[in-house]
Amino acid sequence: MKIIYYILSLIILLVSCNSNTAKRNVNSFNLIGTDIPTVVPSEIGIDSLLLRNINTKIISQEYPNIHSVLISKSGKLIYEHYFEGSDQIFGHDIGTVKFTDTTLHDIRSITKSIISACVGIAIKEGYIKNVDQNISDFFPNMDSIFRGDKANWTIENFLTMTTGLSWNENVPYNNPENDEIQMTYKVDPIRYVLEKQLDTIPGKKFNYNGGATQVLAEIIERSSNTSLDKFVKNHLLIPLGIEHYQWTKYSVWGGSDKFAAAGGLRLTSRDLMKFGLLYRNKGMWNKKQVIPKDWISESFDPKIEYPSEVTEGIEWYGYQFWIWPDQFQDDEFIMNAALGNGDQNIFWDLKNDVIIVTTAGNYNKWDISNDSYTLLKEHIYPLVLNINSR
Repeated sequence: MKIIYYILSLIILLVSCNSNTAKRNVNSFNLIGTDIPTVVPSEIGIDSLLLRNINTKIISQEYPNIHSVLISKSGKLIYEHYFEGSDQIFGHDIGTVKFTDTTLHDIRSITKSIISACVGIAIKEGYIKNVDQNISDFFPNMDSIFRGDKANWTIENFLTMTTGLSWNENVPYNNPENDEIQMTYKVDPIRYVLEKQLDTIPGKKFNYNGGATQVLAEIIERSSNTSLDKFVKNHLLIPLGIEHYQWTKYSVWGGSDKFAAAGGLRLTSRDLMKFGLLYRNKGMWNKKQVIPKDWISESFDPKIEYPSEVTEGIEWYGYQFWIWPDQFQDDEFIMNAALGNGDQNIFWDLKNDVIIVTTAGNYNKWDISNDSYTLLKEHIYPLVLNINSR
């Protein structure tokens, strides 16, 4: 009898310890009270034990400093978990944060995709004619800049980052030679971008350029006579039911009072998933066309190619979205993505109707092999894609 009592006590102790460890390191939610469509994983054939295995690997730091993972299948949220880790706000360390569904997070360059959405809205509203409109139309006080090939600059050149400008973001963002960092400190960041020398003819070559996004944001402001934050709030965030957000300005680093359009927006992970679902639903939210349907298609359509950094072969860039051919086992598909420094991601696999959102704190760490994309391929896809064969 004493032996049985001892065994039972030991089991209770172990269960209690495991439970307390989970509570300290991971927050999960029953998906109640959210306006995102949800479904219980077991109802679509997903083993909850396998889902919990993802938690274990993140908590053990096999996949380091990941802060949240959300998975949508067939337009419904099936998985949502939050973790604890070190974080920053626009480059300023804020220590260790215990993340929840209401915690704001830097989305870094996913902000560029938000700006792209707002360019589409500005065209719909008539503030911008179309993507072929010349950039010079919006800067009448800078005539001296728009000479030669710069006179031919179009909105599309800046959406696709084919500006032709001599612009260096190939060095880390903590390196002062990085042009986006240089722009951050400038009193007039727009003039800094537009006055850079041309390396190539606009429209011919992709070169990643946060300055291009800052110019697009300025065009939204000038054409609509509305500040960037108010335009995004009124035309995108409010329609999605997003009330909790922050915009960082360059002034936090001693720069201008401009909102950082290339990477300064802070949202919750759930609201990133709303943005993901909005594009999955071709711009519709709550039966309202928030973004024109054809703009969604154009944004995800490959516009310019370049050597891939993700898979062998080539990748493409759309209207501030990344695109590449991908594969899991024998299933080939196109991956669309909004990506941000530090491992902030929205992945869209429209063929298999999967959206994955991740946030993390791995800023300027480009050599991490076990990142969110690796987690996706090794642990998430074996679950969600096998649903299709059941």
